[in-house]
Amino acid sequence: MDIIQVGLLGITAVFLALFIKNYKSEYSILISIVACICIFIFLIGKLELVLSYINSVVELIPVDGRYLAMILKMIGITYAAEFATDICRESGYQAIAGQIEIFAKLSILLISMPVLMGFIETLGAFL
Repeated sequence: MDIIQVGLLGITAVFLALFIKNYKSEYSILISIVACICIFIFLIGKLELVLSYINSVVELIPVDGRYLAMILKMIGITYAAEFATDICRESGYQAIAGQIEIFAKLSILLISMPVLMGFIETLGAFL
């Protein structure tokens, strides 16, 4: 049922922003940003639930905590970058959105480098 609430919030914000856009276009952008922030806050609550399930799986299956931390950091970077780029694009700033995407991709690459180096070392041991 949560998706219905989020969907209604989004649709209501769109209709309100479209209605106000004819009178004050700067307010329509603010309505869009506020709706995005509200949905993002709701999403954070769901992420806490996902993290508790992941911790349950880690307790059942022995997994190196470093790898799990890397994956969670990558997911966090992805969500934050997507949120920021969507707001930038909505406001008409595609160039800034593109730069945020590039920074996020490089951040994810940097976080994943220890795994890649470990994989290359393992391959080198077999060759």
